[in-house]
Amino acid sequence: MSSTDLPHVIAATAAPKPGVVGVAAGERLDSVGLPGLTLSVRSRPSVREGLPPALYVHGLGGSSQNWSALMPLLEDVVDCEALDLPGFGDSPPPDDGNYSITGHARAVIRYLDARERGPVHLIGNSLGGAVTTRVAAVRPDLVRTLTLISPALPELRVQRTALPTGLLAVPGIAGLFTKLTKDWTPEQRVSGVMALCYGDPGRISPEGFSAAVREMERRLALPYMWDAMTRSARGIVNAYTLGGQHGLWRQAERVLAPTLLIYGGRDLLVSYRMARKAAAAFRDSRLLTLPDAGHVAMMEYPDTVATAFRELLVDSGELSDSGGTGSSASGGASSSISGGTSSSTSSAGS
Repeated sequence: MSSTDLPHVIAATAAPKPGVVGVAAGERLDSVGLPGLTLSVRSRPSVREGLPPALYVHGLGGSSQNWSALMPLLEDVVDCEALDLPGFGDSPPPDDGNYSITGHARAVIRYLDARERGPVHLIGNSLGGAVTTRVAAVRPDLVRTLTLISPALPELRVQRTALPTGLLAVPGIAGLFTKLTKDWTPEQRVSGVMALCYGDPGRISPEGFSAAVREMERRLALPYMWDAMTRSARGIVNAYTLGGQHGLWRQAERVLAPTLLIYGGRDLLVSYRMARKAAAAFRDSRLLTLPDAGHVAMMEYPDTVATAFRELLVDSGELSDSGGTGSSASGGASSSISGGTSSSTSSAGS
């Protein structure tokens, strides 16, 4: 449900002016204006022309920066873009204030339609996984493949460690958290985030921690940060209670695109036990389980995730054994993630 923020990471009452968004070497940050909506989009130049497009969608409290470790590992096979959902990263709130799963999915669809980038390889984490599932279900023409990393799909028995995030949806809770954490430093907040989201926070480099602190300081200065967090959390909870054809599990069954599912064994926000239910729901799925990973496998083990994605491309006919992209793959393409609904367990340390 969350990719970079704890539920009690709240904006200070008196916030300074927001700083500049971090941009890694080789990245570019653009602002795309749409009617009633402005989206910030992070991209990397492809190594060659004509590569198929990929779009990355972050989770609750996260941003396009969550994909900065993964994108350079795939720039030779896809044209990478990662967007900031409305109200997150460097994207301002939407004019209509709609932070529901449907609202976020509509923003993704509007961006793809406006830029005429579809069909894309769609990759989502947590909240972004729920959003991209809905996009793939209602607009199959926009999706080549779907990769879901710890997707926030409804659970009947939510983990106790995930309950505080769900409480964000309760009116008044945000104000209470603000009072309880008003004296927390950005370093304390980031340490809490890492403990919740990483399987092993010790894997974070000092440089990575410092960058996260700078981003935390920037977010705390945004006057709408807490509203975006609260309303988006409420959107997740509402999606959990929605049944019928609009329910996320029902929509998962409608997804036609080849789907890669990645779950972490140490995930405190999305239960590891949901992996096999998801593999059964998506009709053309491959399951990769990482026992040592937490909630953000693309940040913890980007090499492993990149390898799994490449295997998805080979298996779905988007990439040949030699590494070239094309409309069909060699019949004997080898992959550690087999086609169809299956499970492949890999050590997160590999």
